[in-house]
Amino acid sequence: MTTQLVDRWGIHPGHLWLRGQRPEHPVQFDEEQKVWNVYGYAEALRILGEPKTFSSNTARLFPVTLDESLGEGDMSQMDPPDHRKIRNLVSQAFTPKLVAGLEPRIEEITRELVDAVSDQDSMELVADVAYPLPVIVIAEMLGVPSSDRHMFKGWADKIIESLSGFAFLNDGEEGENNINDAMAHIRPLLEYLREHANERRKRPRQDLLTHLTQAEVDGERLTDNEVVNIANILLITGHITTTMLLGNTMLCLDGHPEEAARVRADRSLVPTTIEEALRLLSPSAGISRATSTDVELAGQLIPKDQLLLLWLGAANRDGNQFTNPDTFDPARDPNPHFGFGRGIHFCIGAPLARMEGRIALNLLFDRFPTMRTDPDNPPTFFPTPDMIGVNTLPLVMR
Repeated sequence: MTTQLVDRWGIHPGHLWLRGQRPEHPVQFDEEQKVWNVYGYAEALRILGEPKTFSSNTARLFPVTLDESLGEGDMSQMDPPDHRKIRNLVSQAFTPKLVAGLEPRIEEITRELVDAVSDQDSMELVADVAYPLPVIVIAEMLGVPSSDRHMFKGWADKIIESLSGFAFLNDGEEGENNINDAMAHIRPLLEYLREHANERRKRPRQDLLTHLTQAEVDGERLTDNEVVNIANILLITGHITTTMLLGNTMLCLDGHPEEAARVRADRSLVPTTIEEALRLLSPSAGISRATSTDVELAGQLIPKDQLLLLWLGAANRDGNQFTNPDTFDPARDPNPHFGFGRGIHFCIGAPLARMEGRIALNLLFDRFPTMRTDPDNPPTFFPTPDMIGVNTLPLVMR
């Protein structure tokens, strides 16, 4: 059972749904933090499908002050019609045709990374494959040097730890300190991207940064802050989801040897295996929304201007939606999980992440007949409650 896998490695002890426990009610109010926790699948589906009622512009309700410049171009905080304009602009780089055209390059990168560890008895999956693969791909798309990926990881890890876990809900000095700490980590990455964006304005290339610097929305060019913030989001989210997707999938297979053998024998199950891992160990386990009006949800009357925390990881284990929700089933179909979100904010890079995961998993299977976790060197996980994913995953290959 997957609950045994969770207990074995101590994955997020606060997430009761990972251990087969269900909240008493799909919507509950947290008196201490003054937020509404949403755990049910049907409720999450409604919220993600009604952006007019459940706004993504949640920063306005935070008890701390955020730097307004960081919100420029941040699609995750936008509602229609502004969101649609920016998303349409970025989507031009993620069309099915363009993503499909990346497959040979992704296969080449993956093969190089796996070749580098093929003679070893062990590897650390995240450092050796799951992190460098997507970050090289998104860096090449943006047009920044992939050789700088070690800097990206240092910045990204600190940013994720500072901003994740809904640290912005802490009132007073603690909350301000959390935000100030996050800003200190974000600025070096923003300045790095600003330098490259300025270079593209002077010397255009065939890359995504050039596209952003030259693009127009409603007849106006994007501001420097918008370009930099969009690039920042693409760089961080463009690798972190695939990194956790691949690591979590491998962890699920390791915890279910019979299913792992089944997938190895029938590679047509690789895509559905990835989807099932996204459901069971959802990288983006929690997101926030804000009510734009009074609304009733699951029998609860929620006033206007209230913060909601959507626990997508819990919704993905809702027994009202999924049969045997705690069971790892690589052939589960249909599997309408929220691993990439839903609605207007559905992950723009989902097709790319799925391709990267499929290619990497197949090549790892081809190259290594045996891959197992090391009980003497256990995996580590991102410490934030709104993200579920391996940070390190040592594997033994002999």
